[in-house]
Amino acid sequence: MGKPRTRRAGPRPPLDMARVKGSDTKIETRLRKLLWREGIRYRKNYRLLPGTPDIAITSHKIAVFCDGEFWHGKDWETRRLSIRRNLDFWTAKIERNMSRDRETERLLRGLGWQVLRFWGTDIQKNISTCIDEVKEAIFKAKTAKLSAWEPSPDDDGCHGRPPDGSQKAPGSG
Repeated sequence: MGKPRTRRAGPRPPLDMARVKGSDTKIETRLRKLLWREGIRYRKNYRLLPGTPDIAITSHKIAVFCDGEFWHGKDWETRRLSIRRNLDFWTAKIERNMSRDRETERLLRGLGWQVLRFWGTDIQKNISTCIDEVKEAIFKAKTAKLSAWEPSPDDDGCHGRPPDGSQKAPGSG
């Protein structure tokens, strides 16, 4: 008999990949809970938009993505040097993800949406900054809506009511 085979600690690689979550990750859940507490209502994993944003604040056209550092290529030029196995596979995969992220952002902006992207570590360590950025985007969206509205020249500011403030239009008996 030969030497006994040693087993790698933990599951085999295909099982590792099967455990990677695509939605409802810890960082997404944490951000969503705090947004909800702040009174910000949203749709999660909104499939009606390109890229299926993790959080879509439809009333203000804001799409939020919670990106993992490895999968979406944070500090990619440095991080890629640390990959030890299947370098060609991982390089192609991560660069394809980064390209898809840029294309998704371009499409969403073309549809008039603001796009916010947060790294997982930013959500974990500086979640209040992330919440503030979302609030700022909402404020920006509200301001843009107000500045887009221009009263007509004959508008006296009383929204269709007669100038005397009564509820009836003149001549309506």
